[in-house]
Amino acid sequence: MAACRRVQPLLLLMSVCLLAVQSLKPPPGFGNVHPPALAKHQQLKAAILNPGNNAAAAAAAASSGSQTRRSSSWKLAEEQACRDDVTRLCAKHTWTNNLSVLECLQDKKEDTEIASDCNHLLWNYKLNLTTDPKFESVALEVCTSTMLELKECADEERGKGYLMSCLVDHRANITERQCHQYITKMTSIVFSDYRLICGFMDKCREDINTLQCGSISVGEKDLHSQGDVIACLERALVREAEQQDKAHQIKDQCKKSIMRVAELSADDFHLDRYLYFSCRDDRERFCENTQVGEGRVYKCLFNHKFEEAMSEKCRNALTTRQKLIAQDYKVSYSLAKACKADLRKYRCNPDTSMPRAREARLSYLLLCLESAVHRGRTVSGDCQAEMLDYRRMLMEDFSLSPEIVLHCRGEIEAHCSGLHRKGRTLHCLMRVARGDTGKGAVDNLCQTALQTLIQSADPGADYRIDRALNEACESVIQTACKHIRNGDPMILSCLMEHLYTEKMVQDCEHRLLELQYFISRDWK
Repeated sequence: MAACRRVQPLLLLMSVCLLAVQSLKPPPGFGNVHPPALAKHQQLKAAILNPGNNAAAAAAAASSGSQTRRSSSWKLAEEQACRDDVTRLCAKHTWTNNLSVLECLQDKKEDTEIASDCNHLLWNYKLNLTTDPKFESVALEVCTSTMLELKECADEERGKGYLMSCLVDHRANITERQCHQYITKMTSIVFSDYRLICGFMDKCREDINTLQCGSISVGEKDLHSQGDVIACLERALVREAEQQDKAHQIKDQCKKSIMRVAELSADDFHLDRYLYFSCRDDRERFCENTQVGEGRVYKCLFNHKFEEAMSEKCRNALTTRQKLIAQDYKVSYSLAKACKADLRKYRCNPDTSMPRAREARLSYLLLCLESAVHRGRTVSGDCQAEMLDYRRMLMEDFSLSPEIVLHCRGEIEAHCSGLHRKGRTLHCLMRVARGDTGKGAVDNLCQTALQTLIQSADPGADYRIDRALNEACESVIQTACKHIRNGDPMILSCLMEHLYTEKMVQDCEHRLLELQYFISRDWK
């Protein structure tokens, strides 16, 4: 029973949320078209688990009493409010299946016009799906084995949505095929609208109003696409870390809710609705063959973030996601999964009783695991690969470090503006700190921020982490250091040995000296 309170906000059936209860009222003007209650248990189960089974889907929409005859064939596609949109946007073979039509319409681009009446009907239909107590009984049936394994979920109080919340939170560990399929369906439906997420509206209402995050949507009539609201709050959370007292301070409960939503959407980019819509074309361009799930699409898009063909809207959405990862490593599904055992083994999880800035969490964990590696301890290959990716990410984009943004803003504006991509801004700051510009040293806080970032990324252990250095020194490595294994720490020593020889090139010399200045100041 504690799941929803213990980890906020898990997905909770909206029967426990006042806003949703109020929304149960049929939309004005719809008369008798409000989606009927889903009646027969087995037909409901068949409709969810076999969305291609049109007969089962139609039967699952049946209502009881005098409406049975009319409702047994009730279909979203046939309602006047949505008929034109379904015909225009959805494949014909899906029209007889309500869940397929719902998935089709809610996954269309934000700039696709869907009638406001249809949006309203979709909202009420989704609300019925997520509030009907029969869905909990279906979960008990299709997740029988899972319930035996997850005692924590089996002990949840029935009839209040805690069971569904618990199963969604543990969905990454569910191996039972039908159960996983069922939970995935419900997750997709609920994540399409922030008001269907347990407690989110209650905990963030004040911040939504203060930050005017609701005003960036079309308005209250637009009940279809709600990703902008959460994205607005995420950007505000990032600004708070980068500007501190100058930015609006989001309430702690809302912060936890924002980060929890980001964590729950870490495995499937469809669940981050703003990023999903912002990056749909880019996903098709760069990651068309990347399988959805386990954070793979996120990682693929991260790797292409600075490509010239990447849209600015997608690049900005990806950067916000990366900044959330810098605040909470669990927002990266792949990192959290690959390093879970090592983090526990070497006690790297931050002590929550200690005063530690939220933005320091990723760097703290990287430093802890790097320390274990340097001491000769065993860290799994998968975890080290994830660490390499995120160390490279931190070196490539200075804006992912809130301390750099906060304390080096003046130096960046004065000496390094316009050099944002591929680690060039960071190397420019190193050059200023080293005194090469002749325009004075950097501020002590900026110097400390740079030193902390270099320690976290640890490019001395693998030169490939530093993209600017890697690109500048590639020709030297291929000639002077070709006898050393790729990625070996000795490559940096080899480059230093050839610093003033004929094999060295000017760009490599500059990048090497800039980095070496900070590495030599770190006794570790």
